[in-house]
Amino acid sequence: MRRSFVETLLAAAVLMVAGLFLYFIYTTGYQKVQGYDVTAQFNSVAGLSPGSDVRMSGIKVGSVVGAELDPDTYLASVTLRIESSIKLPIDTVAKIASDSLLQSNYVSLEPGTDHKVIPPNGQIQATRDPVNVLDLIGRYIFGGVGGPKQTGSKADQGQQSKDSSSDSTGQ
Repeated sequence: MRRSFVETLLAAAVLMVAGLFLYFIYTTGYQKVQGYDVTAQFNSVAGLSPGSDVRMSGIKVGSVVGAELDPDTYLASVTLRIESSIKLPIDTVAKIASDSLLQSNYVSLEPGTDHKVIPPNGQIQATRDPVNVLDLIGRYIFGGVGGPKQTGSKADQGQQSKDSSSDSTGQ
């Protein structure tokens, strides 16, 4: 009887600590970014999820708040929440990048030089899709990079064909 009381008390303490941890995360705004939303469309958003960082020059300026498939274009439409103090020029480029092979992806923003800014609920027009590193490694290993190898330049091949025709005519 004494043992079950101690186990119950210990379980209650663990649940209290977990509750305090969740409360701390929620109140400090760990995933919460105040600002305005913009959208960007990509062919692929592999490795990107709600809560992923939005960075500019390596500094976090927002978060990904959602991603959905556009039924008209079949592109992935990603909603980004950008800090209110950051104003994005209309020629800003959004690309999906990764810190390393093992980390998740983030959205990198490269601001343009235009004086007009993207309004709240606007769209980033220029986007770049993520580079699939595993696909590149597979292509390199299995020889899928580039086309078939040629044995010389076109000038060399032209000279070789002239040489072979002069040999056959006896000149």
